[in-house]
Amino acid sequence: LVFGLFGAFGTLSRFKAVRLTALTFIEAFRCTPILVQLIWFYYALPILAGVEMTPITASALALSLYGGSFYSEIIRGGIISIDKGQSEAGAALGMTPGQSMRRIVLPQAIKRMIPALMNQSIIQFKNTSLVSVLAVPDLVYQSQVAAHDSYRPLETYTAVAVAYAAILIPLTILVRRGEKRLAVSE
Repeated sequence: LVFGLFGAFGTLSRFKAVRLTALTFIEAFRCTPILVQLIWFYYALPILAGVEMTPITASALALSLYGGSFYSEIIRGGIISIDKGQSEAGAALGMTPGQSMRRIVLPQAIKRMIPALMNQSIIQFKNTSLVSVLAVPDLVYQSQVAAHDSYRPLETYTAVAVAYAAILIPLTILVRRGEKRLAVSE
């Protein structure tokens, strides 16, 4: 979310260099597969930057930047969905643009962003299963080890699918309820 906020405010900046930097970040991460990014951060970035990186660090960095690129578009969309008159009203009350954004625009925009942010968070949670390609001991990696040791891939991977479903189905239901509650209160 932090990367998403910076990206969103960057794309809304009146400074062209800031806007182009933010757009480059967003499009670079949105337009490449997360699996490629994970591998690139683990194998290529240490060579280019001369920094040793653990699989967990590479995974966290890649997933954060990837998710941040999508969150930034959700946040940007929420902000621009608020009528310009709201910002103008804040200016008429003597607020600075920052105060107007913080006190008037963002509270309204957040309400509109929550369903999309929650859905993207569910997708992001599912993306964590890809860190197994870097041998990060997540659920999928552990299931690969167990399937290899037990020669029972059907049972092992079915258990993983059930575990993900047990986590994500209740979250999805909560998101739907939240969407309905927000729709009623608008």
